[in-house]
Amino acid sequence: MKFRMYRSVKLGHLRIHLTQHGVHSWGLQLGRWSWNARTGRHTFDTPGPGYVQTRGRRR
Repeated sequence: MKFRMYRSVKLGHLRIHLTQHGVHSWGLQLGRWSWNARTGRHTFDTPGPGYVQTRGRRR
């Protein structure tokens, strides 16, 4: 079984996701809106149990 290190660090509105190989991705969160730099995905939390998100970049 392989051991994997994964850690998320929150610095104000900036969140950095770290793995054993370095920075995996980073994102911003302002209120109910968030954005991920690696995927380019925008997410908006809606009232109740749900959220709306864009598809992000296509590869």
